[in-house]
Amino acid sequence: MKKKIFAIVLITTLLVSSVLAFSEGTFRDGSSRTLGYLKSDGTVRDSSSRTIGYIRSDGTVRDGSSRTLGYIKSDGTFRDGSSRTLGYVKSDGTVRDSSSRTIGYIKSDGTVRDGSSRTIGYAKGIDKEHAAAFFFFFFKKYAKR
Repeated sequence: MKKKIFAIVLITTLLVSSVLAFSEGTFRDGSSRTLGYLKSDGTVRDSSSRTIGYIRSDGTVRDGSSRTLGYIKSDGTFRDGSSRTLGYVKSDGTVRDSSSRTIGYIKSDGTVRDGSSRTIGYAKGIDKEHAAAFFFFFFKKYAKR
C-alpha cells in the first residue's frame, strides 16, 4: 500500500512540475552576446542578471515591478494589459503582429529571425512563445542593443 501511495505522489509531483516549469535558457543577440535569461520559475533577467519581468504559468507577463504588461494565451496570442491583441505565434514559429503581418520567425533550433529573415538572436531550448515575448513583444527593448 505504501508503495502505491508513493508512486501516486511521485507521478502527481512530476506531472505538476512539468506543467508549471519553464524551459530555462539564455537569450542571445545575432552575435551570440547574452541579452538575458529565462529562469525555470518564469523570471526574466537582463544580461546583468537584474530581474526585468516574469512570465507566470497562467500566461500573465509582468515587468520587474510586477505591473502587468500583458498575457500569452494558450493559442499563442499575445495581448497587452488592456487585452488588445499584439500578435501571435503560429505553430511553425512564424510571428505575426495584430494585422497578421509577419514580423519574425522562431526556428525549431532556437534561431530568431526578423521579418526579413535576418538572424537577430537565439533562444535555444526556450519555448517559441517565450522567445517571441522577449524578442518581439514584452521585453523587446532588451533585445535591441
